Amino acid sequence: MKNKLCRFGACALLFTLLGTQHALPQGYVKLNALYAALGVINPAVEFAITPKSALQTDIVISPWKSINGKHMNFAIFMGEYRRYFKAHNDGWYLGANIGMMAFDMTKPFIKDWKLQFEDRYCKGYGMMLGLCVGYEYRFRERWLVDAYFGWAWMDSHYNGYSFEGETDMYPHRPEQPEFPDPFNGSSEWYPNKIGISIGYRIFQPRK
Repeated sequence: MKNKLCRFGACALLFTLLGTQHALPQGYVKLNALYAALGVINPAVEFAITPKSALQTDIVISPWKSINGKHMNFAIFMGEYRRYFKAHNDGWYLGANIGMMAFDMTKPFIKDWKLQFEDRYCKGYGMMLGLCVGYEYRFRERWLVDAYFGWAWMDSHYNGYSFEGETDMYPHRPEQPEFPDPFNGSSEWYPNKIGISIGYRIFQPRK
């Protein structure tokens, strides 16, 4: 699964770059330094569409089979619309995003305001709809810093497994089915993006 996720992310980013370089006035390629410090890959491409708005494509890939015994292998592909208060790539902005994901991971949950993990792992897919707030600062002619935080509604469908690899035929549900069924689904509100990205301008603005 790891190789499939990496190929998916690379192809999606390449498609975005090739599809936008001749049509758009200004663009930045970015890397999330906060995720990179944790070993998670999060490149992005942002391009202006009006003087005060932009579109961004994000890819998030966690190559880790497990961390401290918890499965943490996942990939996310996300598109986001951003509206700046001053001008694109300058100052505060609000964003709305939509994304899809595939995962082999231990599901997190929040209890008593603490992040905890289930005693099993899940394999499946899902989608998300979210909002974010951020700030961009251009510190040189072609460089910028992008700090942001986002929250999203996530809808996931998956199978659960014990850490010994046995399928969970009775996942927790409000009402248990009459017959054993390993397929489960859930919807929650979770943070879907947080970071401090370094961006480099790859497309010159039109005169």
